[in-house]
Amino acid sequence: MTDAPGRPRLADVAAYAGVSTATVSRVLSGKSTVSAETRQTVLAAADVLGYERPRVSGTRAAGLVGLVVPELTNPIFPAIAQAAEAQLVKAGYTPLLCAQSPGGTTEDEYIETLSEHGADGIVFVSGLHADSLAGHDRYRALRERGMPIVLVGGFAPDVDAPQVATDEATAERLAVRHLVAQGHRHIGLTLGPERFVPSQRKRAGFVDALVSAGLAHDVTDAGTHVASTLYTVEGGQAAANDLLNSGHTALVCASDLMALGAMRAVRSRGLRVPDDVSVVGFDDSPLMAFTEPPLTTVRQPVHVLMRAAVSMLLSEIRGERVTRTELMIEPELVVRGSTGAAPATPPRIDRGEP
Repeated sequence: MTDAPGRPRLADVAAYAGVSTATVSRVLSGKSTVSAETRQTVLAAADVLGYERPRVSGTRAAGLVGLVVPELTNPIFPAIAQAAEAQLVKAGYTPLLCAQSPGGTTEDEYIETLSEHGADGIVFVSGLHADSLAGHDRYRALRERGMPIVLVGGFAPDVDAPQVATDEATAERLAVRHLVAQGHRHIGLTLGPERFVPSQRKRAGFVDALVSAGLAHDVTDAGTHVASTLYTVEGGQAAANDLLNSGHTALVCASDLMALGAMRAVRSRGLRVPDDVSVVGFDDSPLMAFTEPPLTTVRQPVHVLMRAAVSMLLSEIRGERVTRTELMIEPELVVRGSTGAAPATPPRIDRGEP
């Protein structure tokens, strides 16, 4: 069968993927003689170009895996979902993305739906297991029924399941050390609600780093440099305003969205980033390299994180018991243009409403 006029051809897919047309043909016909990496490259090229993949007869996905995320408005969660989906598809599984939204389907409702559809396993990303005020009965019930699950981005020691998270305490230490090396002595933290495990870990790392750097007498003193609001742009702006009012020249933010809000707060006062105030984010979510100035941030190693999570889930599905010790993935500081040397003279802060 020939390609329709005007539509991408097999040769177009081959050129885009950097392989031969014969390789593209083998991938699209379901041949197993192609490496998993090459197969993924070819399929991605076909999708980007809009090449309609032929339906391969006789093939069947290994099973259904649920991927439950708290939202898609924060760009880090679509990135996490995409990384997980790529790993699951490579293993032959069909991923089902279950994204929550205010007033929409709840985590428990997704669990019920996935169970009814015979899902082989579920990956929970920053779910209710990350909320220290929420119970864990839902996860224990799944395990009692034999459902393999993996918990990502929280901590539930009473649940018999593999768990993996970015080391968020280390992330804050990296951010503080970077700012101290730039000469900053007045460093504050914009943080989300402290009932969440990631917030608690970020706060602990930040407080420890301040005390270690001699910028706070003790844990209590260090806590006065923390402003807690919401993990949103507006939350970051509100927390930043509080910290700017108390004379901070550097802001460590618990998410990239909060960092964008912090930069908005700085600019609304007629100040400049980083000349007057330095800002550090967390996540390195898509497009943060293209803000003005580009955002210095602590990168969550999304691909490593989700490769580990999916690998653990697939092992559990095969009946192999994975360690129950939480796996912590090391973050990476990415220095860009939103941080710089501490100002020689602290900027004049307008303490009224900006």
